[in-house]
Amino acid sequence: MDALTTFGLFSVGMGLVFYAFEDRSHWCILGFALACFLGSIYGFLQGAWPFGLVEGVWTVVAIRRWLAFQREKKDRYSSGPSPSSSGGAAGVP
Repeated sequence: MDALTTFGLFSVGMGLVFYAFEDRSHWCILGFALACFLGSIYGFLQGAWPFGLVEGVWTVVAIRRWLAFQREKKDRYSSGPSPSSSGGAAGVP
């Protein structure tokens, strides 16, 4: 097995692992994006440009999912407590 094949096996294998664990951590979404990027590089280096192109698209999709998750997390933690959860009686500041 040559170095290019080993690189391709590594990148696609890591993509599979990170995809399987995406729901456990936002870092796995980012890891999947990185693995897709590496898979895209492999595809172009190997001469299979359609594979490289599709992996590049998956890279963009995964990065957008990671950014959306980050925005959602930021919105969730930056919004203060709701007025109804203030603990006081209704109408009393």
